[in-house]
Amino acid sequence: MDTKNKTRHTSYVLPACPVEATLELIGGKWKGIVLYYLLDGRLRFSELKRKIGCVTQRMLTKQLRELEETGLVNRIVYAEVPPRVEYELTKEGKSLKPILNSLKKWGETHALKLLENRNSA
Repeated sequence: MDTKNKTRHTSYVLPACPVEATLELIGGKWKGIVLYYLLDGRLRFSELKRKIGCVTQRMLTKQLRELEETGLVNRIVYAEVPPRVEYELTKEGKSLKPILNSLKKWGETHALKLLENRNSA
């Protein structure tokens, strides 16, 4: 693993509450979306990028690495030419299913309306 681009802070303090801890692991613009699409099963990088749409290859790679480091996503490399890589949720990642489905449902009933109101103001 390349460690020259990683900064570790020695004074890191664990999150103060469970919500903060959860958001630290799945927060950000793309992680929740990645996790949501992986609920349906394994996906190749290109399939995941196509489903998400406007994420850059670099950002998607970064988010997948972080999700892999936290134990929410498995990266499966197939020894073939050309190499094939797939991503899937771990057992811990799958345990997020009810949360992700609740976020989807809340988004359908509230978030879209709130964003429309924000844009029309």
